[in-house]
Amino acid sequence: MKTIKPLREKKNTAILLIHCPDRQGILATVTEFLNKNHGNIIYLDQHVDRQESIFYMRVEWELDNFAIPSDKIGEYFDTLIARSLQMNWRIYLPDDIPRMALFVSKMPHCLFDILGRYTAGEWDVELPLIISNHETLRPVAERFGIDFHYFPIDAENKAEQEKNEIELLKKYKIDFLVLARYMQILSPDIINQFPNKIINIHHSFLPAFAGAKPYHAAHQRGVKIIGATSHYVTSELDAGPIIEQDVTRCSHIDTVEKLIRKGRDLEKIVLSQAVYKHLQRKILVYKNRTVVFN
Repeated sequence: MKTIKPLREKKNTAILLIHCPDRQGILATVTEFLNKNHGNIIYLDQHVDRQESIFYMRVEWELDNFAIPSDKIGEYFDTLIARSLQMNWRIYLPDDIPRMALFVSKMPHCLFDILGRYTAGEWDVELPLIISNHETLRPVAERFGIDFHYFPIDAENKAEQEKNEIELLKKYKIDFLVLARYMQILSPDIINQFPNKIINIHHSFLPAFAGAKPYHAAHQRGVKIIGATSHYVTSELDAGPIIEQDVTRCSHIDTVEKLIRKGRDLEKIVLSQAVYKHLQRKILVYKNRTVVFN
């Protein structure tokens, strides 16, 4: 079975992400550079962190009449603007289509939501690979024509298996990972390969209700709000920069089963929103915090 190739509407635009020490005139300098070279700006957002004195910016412009060839934009921008302003920057071009790998275990709700959005053409991404520590979801991958690789993991073989996973990710030229309810803790060996490029999802009870049955514990306490959090993975467990969160109300009439259903609905939506914002290049990370542009 061949991998499904969704139809996606392509935009001939470039996206520039910037963060740098704040100073007067940065916004004007960047927009003047684009305007002088006939770049029609279709999106611009900026933010100043006054405590850290850091300037953040995302700008997107059309390339149809842009005077600088696409392969030279970065060189021109770095020479004329970025160096003197001490900018950390990156330019994304239309051909920069990221390649995503999914890590799953047994629960399918986040996987199906992602595959539905992917095959509907909502995301400009390639999805060639699903990795799992169980065989449970292999039929789902096969139904969608996506390569599935099974890596059983225990305390004795974890290091060797993760080494094999890293080699596989390199073979598939994967740019970022999504942990779609993957019930294993990644080691620093994998995390360091993908800094701010591993997206995780979990319920928002942490740290109050840790463990295998958080919804049972929450039900016993009579919680009134449940939620989900999606974040980038760091070596500190569940403490990476937060990308997206959401909550829903609950009450005494909700059983444990209803809480779990509500929680899973939130998990799949919050995770997909985080992935979408990552794909839209709308996230900047600085000191374990994110700036997420609208």
